[in-house]
Amino acid sequence: MDKATSKARPGPTGISIRNGPVKDDPMDVDSAPNGTAKRKSRSSTGGQAVNYKDDSDSDDGVPLAKRQKSKHKEVLDSDDEPMSKINGRLPPSIKETALGELSDDDDEPLGTKIAQKKASIEKAAAKTAKALRASEAKEKKATPKKRVKDESDDDDEPLAKPKKRQSNGASSAKKSNGVKKEESDSDEPLVKTKKPATTAAKSKAAPAKKAAKFEKESSKDGADEEDEEEFRWWDQPKKEDDSIKWTTLEHNGVIFPPPYEPLPKDVKLYYDGRPVELHVEAEEVATFFGSMLHSTQNVENPVFQKNFFKDFQDVLKKTGGAKDRDGNKVDIKEFKKLDFTNIFEHYKALSDAKKARPAAEKKAEKAERDKIEAPYLYCKWDGRKEKVGNPRVEPPGLFRGRGEHPKTGTVKKRVMPEQITINIGKEAKVPEPPAGHKWRAIQHDNKATWLAMWQENVNGNYKYIMLAANSAVKGQADYKKFEKARELKKHIDRIRKDYTRELKSDVMADRQRATAMYLIDRFALRAGNEKDTDNEAETVGCCSLKFEHITLQHPDTVIFDFLGKDSIRFYNEVKVDHQVFKNLKMFKKSPKEAGDDIFDRLTTTQLNKHLSSYMPGLTAKVFRTYNASFTMSTLLQKLKVDQNLSVAEKIKLYNDCNREVAILCNHKRTVGAAHEAQMEKLGDRIKGLKYQKWRLKMMILDVDPKQKKKKGAEFFELDPDLDEAWILEHQKFLVEELKAKIHKKFEKDNEKRAAEGLKITPDIELRERLKDASELEAKFKKENKTKKVEAQGKGPTVEKFMGQIEKINERIRTLELQSADREGNKEVALGTSKINYIDPRLTVVFAAKANVPIEKFFSKTLRDKFKWAIESVGDDESWEF
Repeated sequence: MDKATSKARPGPTGISIRNGPVKDDPMDVDSAPNGTAKRKSRSSTGGQAVNYKDDSDSDDGVPLAKRQKSKHKEVLDSDDEPMSKINGRLPPSIKETALGELSDDDDEPLGTKIAQKKASIEKAAAKTAKALRASEAKEKKATPKKRVKDESDDDDEPLAKPKKRQSNGASSAKKSNGVKKEESDSDEPLVKTKKPATTAAKSKAAPAKKAAKFEKESSKDGADEEDEEEFRWWDQPKKEDDSIKWTTLEHNGVIFPPPYEPLPKDVKLYYDGRPVELHVEAEEVATFFGSMLHSTQNVENPVFQKNFFKDFQDVLKKTGGAKDRDGNKVDIKEFKKLDFTNIFEHYKALSDAKKARPAAEKKAEKAERDKIEAPYLYCKWDGRKEKVGNPRVEPPGLFRGRGEHPKTGTVKKRVMPEQITINIGKEAKVPEPPAGHKWRAIQHDNKATWLAMWQENVNGNYKYIMLAANSAVKGQADYKKFEKARELKKHIDRIRKDYTRELKSDVMADRQRATAMYLIDRFALRAGNEKDTDNEAETVGCCSLKFEHITLQHPDTVIFDFLGKDSIRFYNEVKVDHQVFKNLKMFKKSPKEAGDDIFDRLTTTQLNKHLSSYMPGLTAKVFRTYNASFTMSTLLQKLKVDQNLSVAEKIKLYNDCNREVAILCNHKRTVGAAHEAQMEKLGDRIKGLKYQKWRLKMMILDVDPKQKKKKGAEFFELDPDLDEAWILEHQKFLVEELKAKIHKKFEKDNEKRAAEGLKITPDIELRERLKDASELEAKFKKENKTKKVEAQGKGPTVEKFMGQIEKINERIRTLELQSADREGNKEVALGTSKINYIDPRLTVVFAAKANVPIEKFFSKTLRDKFKWAIESVGDDESWEF
């Protein structure tokens, strides 16, 4: 075939020439990438000269997307036949919705800076796969008779062995009643390590104490204060039928958003300079837009404006239109003539007033709200209490979408009880709908894990009320996902060998499939599904790539440029194997043009069906989990952690490994507009500590001037980062900060006194306290003039000041590590890898080996979500992915 293509002749029998003869002209490649230029990071907004507060968000707090399930008909296509037999017939169109994953900017790549390292990891993966298969074959050969007994009669099997398997954190596949295990063992760990004897004892002794702690925390969240034992599902035997999710299910339904409150009489929408009267339904839609004028990226978007105005006009038509003060009809035809300023100022005033309320009033309101919502926050799942993820129905508003979504600005209608389906146990009491309403339907599907469901009007997607991330059901799903990735370890070398061979296949469908598998495995592309571009954002993945999404540059560079998941731009320039480059060039041959599929002989369903032949349940998405976890495992194993390092330094070592995984898996995020401001604040905090250290050194000279000769003049010099202008600005900040603290404490003390029925402290006391700030300001002025700093504190000594300096040095080192870490992470979404793709047990093992508290890696939310990993691995440092 290669000879045929190189001579520019039609391919041999079995090769379709539907798109013209295959040529191998090295100059016949696309000269430049298509589409727009690479997106640049936005510059940060200006601020004060000196910033201190670090208000950046942690990646750990990233919420998980809601997961949806959809049923599809399997596409049976002749992808195993030569194309000459297919007669040009293309696969039928399908729509397939994969389970939702973290909505993050993880589809935008960083490039291939560490391709060589990835190649060495793939080599190690092949070696590992061979060793695992050899070990498994040896084990089967050594104990064939015992396995027969396991399937028929367990009475001859020592009881200790099954228990040992369970104590490793994996579900036992064997049943004491002799039931044959399922064919797929993908839910079992591949490496069955022996846990220390103390671990098994701890798993039995700990539940009572830990359950008590769990119940105490739950009661704070509004849960019933009942004494119930913690459900340790990871210690339970494997279920015979995993499709049955529950036997009994009780819950109290959903929480609806509050009804709309009409605007005051003096707050109006203006059209062409005149106030207009609207029906309450149209007025509510107007407030959707008016209340978000501060979000300029949305309200100034032409597509957002167009979609909103269309829906607004529809509501006006439905409700009788707009009228002026005299009752005359006002025909609203132009969006530009609408003025929402009056509405925006009204809602901003309400927001400011709400923020300015006393703390006691806010606390009382929260307590009342928590009391109302408490019954909905938990459900009874097989008799045990489980937390509901979010029982609230989405409020009405304007759809924003992600990226360049074609429906941004569309009105999200209020969801009514008549649209909601309740899923609940047959014997359970059905929750009462709001007065005058009824539920759309009641069902008792014990194979579903959702409690309530409805269809939203914008995209027609189904929304679900699910259990929380820390629930047993979610934990088991995570566990199975990572165990399936571990199972892939045994097959990865064969899969890679096969698709490498099929890159030259005479069957075009096989060649396309092999090329797609190469891209998915090597560059972490998502499989992708066909989209209805009229109603959905035109996002694509590997199998749905179009002609215009790939640009080829001789000799081996491929440029990807398309909208990936969540409409995040995927732009990447990668070097590929010579045969892959030839194949992609072949798939783009004329008469193909913009809009045509690159892989016109392949669908996601066909690809996943082929993958399942290697391993039950294997799909394209498993590769992302496997590659991330195996890479992280390899990198962590190579780390030599010095126990003398500080906790911050150990965390940075872990984050460096996580960052490499994120780069390999293309988990990129847009540099936020606030990044530069946050880095500036962090820099000012470091400078502030250096200034504080310099003042302490000056105090040493005040106590003992001879120290200048003893320690050297250089020790007492001002840090070069601190210039005179910055010091003056910093001193001003310190004075203002002290004033703010005094004001805050004064107000808090008075609130406390008022709550206790005591007399309020008069303002004269506040003025007295503020003298401390005035004294500090005077002290700074004197120091600037004399260039000397008077020693402070009781019994000041050189030793005391040196001890304080050492503590400040440690804080500076910690902040500098954080600064370097944050700068390295500005384009990398570490949270995406850590939460969704890296097996959490790897993090637990590293924390144990490095002697770092797990709290440093997992937030409270993630510790609850990955409790199964923390508890099942424990202190077992020998566990491996």
